[in-house]
Amino acid sequence: MKILHTADWHLGKRLEQYERTEEHQDYLDWLILTLDEQHIDVLIIAGDIFDSGSPSNTALEQYYSFLRKVKDTCCREVIIIGGNHDSISTLNAPRILLKYFNVHIIGGVPEEFTEQIIPIQDPNGETALVICAVPFLRDKDIRLSIPGETAEERELRIKQGIYNHYNRFTEHITAYKAAGIPVIATGHLFAAGSSTSDSEKEIHVGNLGQVAGDLFPREFDYIALGHIHRPQMVNKLAHIRYSGSPIPLSFSESDNTKQVIILEFVKGKLLKIEEYEVPGTRKLIRIKGDLDTVITKLRKVTDPGFSYPAWVEIQLETDAYIPDLEEQLKEHSHDFIERLFIRQIKKHSAETLEQHTDEALQLTDLNPKEVFLKRCQAEFGEEDYSELLSTYEEVLEYMIQKED
Repeated sequence: MKILHTADWHLGKRLEQYERTEEHQDYLDWLILTLDEQHIDVLIIAGDIFDSGSPSNTALEQYYSFLRKVKDTCCREVIIIGGNHDSISTLNAPRILLKYFNVHIIGGVPEEFTEQIIPIQDPNGETALVICAVPFLRDKDIRLSIPGETAEERELRIKQGIYNHYNRFTEHITAYKAAGIPVIATGHLFAAGSSTSDSEKEIHVGNLGQVAGDLFPREFDYIALGHIHRPQMVNKLAHIRYSGSPIPLSFSESDNTKQVIILEFVKGKLLKIEEYEVPGTRKLIRIKGDLDTVITKLRKVTDPGFSYPAWVEIQLETDAYIPDLEEQLKEHSHDFIERLFIRQIKKHSAETLEQHTDEALQLTDLNPKEVFLKRCQAEFGEEDYSELLSTYEEVLEYMIQKED
C-alpha cells in the first residue's frame, strides 16, 4: 500500500494583492498525474486546504474539481483534516456526500471521538491500514479556560491537552497493532524545534502548543503533519514529518525545495519514506541590502526558466525614504521578472554602536501582534507587556475560532 502525504495548500492565497490561482492549479494537475504514476492508494491532506475560513468561489471550484478527478485515478481513499486556516463548517458541509466517494473529512474534533479513526481496506476488503485523522486542535477541544491562569499555566494545559488527545487513541488501536496493521496519525500543529517561514500564522499563543516528538504514542507508524511550510522531520525522527506547502507562500521560502511525502507499506511494515519533489512554476526571489548592493544583485539574477515570470522582493536598507525607488530598480530589472515587491527599511542609530534597529516603513510588513505591541509602546513606553500580549492573543484566537 502506498500513501501520499501533502498539506498546507492554502487555496485562494494571495501574495499581497496578487492571486496564486495558476500556480495552485498547476500543482493540483501535477498531483493528479502523480497519484497514478506512483500508484498511490491513499491520499492524506494534513490541513489548511484553504487560506481563509471563507474561501472564494475559485478556491472552492479548484478543491471540488480536484476531488472529482481523484476518482479517475488509482487512489482509492482520501483523508482530509482541517487546519487553523480552515472553517470547520465549510469543510464538513459536504462530508456525508463525499464519504460515498471514499473521501473522509474531519474538519474539527467530532463529538464522537472514534470518528477520527478511519480503517482503510485493501482491494480484497481486508483492513490494511488505520488512520487516526486528528485535525487542528482548538483550545475548546483540549482544555477548559481557567480565570486568572498565567501564560505558563495555560501553556502547560494546552500541551497536556494535546498529549491526552493523541494518547486516547492507544486503547482503540491496540487490536489493529496486534494484528500487524499499521497505524498513521495526522496533526496540524507546531512541533518544537520546527523551522518556520514568514507565511505561517502562530498556532495557539507564541510558544504555546509547541509539542515534542515524544508526545506522540509509539504505536503510530507514521505521523503526517501540517502547518509548517518548510518540509522537515520533527526532532530528527524520520516517521514524524511536515510535508510543507506545495508552492512557496512567502519570499522566505524562496530557496525551499517543495515536496510531498510518499510512504510504502509492505506486509504491515513501513518499508520506504520518499521525499518526492514538486516541480516549481514560479520563482520567488528575495534581495536585501543598500541601494548599490540591491542593484548589483538584481542585475545578477538569472532566468529560473519556470512557467511563470519571477517575483522579486526588495528589502532596501536606507537612511531616508526614496520616492522613485521602483522606477530606479525597474531600469536594472529583467524581462523574466514580472513584479517587484519593494520594502524600504529605514535605519536608526541605536544607543550603542553594536546594534541598529530596523523600522519597517510599511504597515503591511507587520503582523497584528506587532502592531498591537507598537501601539502599547507608543501609549505606555517600554514596559513588560507579556501578560497583556497573552490576553490579546487569546482574544484574537477566540475571535478566529468564533468565525467557524
